Amino acid sequence: MIETVIRKRIEVLVDQAQTKRVTAAIDEVGITGWTVLPVSSGKGRDGRWREERVMGTDKNLVVTIASQENAQQLAESLAPILTSHGLLLTMWDVEVIRGERF
Repeated sequence: MIETVIRKRIEVLVDQAQTKRVTAAIDEVGITGWTVLPVSSGKGRDGRWREERVMGTDKNLVVTIASQENAQQLAESLAPILTSHGLLLTMWDVEVIRGERF
């Protein structure tokens, strides 16, 4: 049977203009990789939204997998801008193969 280990999957929904700030924070805490996915529309507490290139409010989803310690460091690093920049950060446990890579 293949051995798995528990890591944290972290997703950050962010305005495109702040994506580099989030990926830099990921790099700074020592997380080894991330993926940026474009998001075209959604709905939240303030209602529906959609991609808006003219207004600069395009959104991205930044996804990464990390150890518990690095995930906590990332959350603490981004905490000051979660509200001011309208970020949505979620994390949960996932099982991964080759856990040493995360």
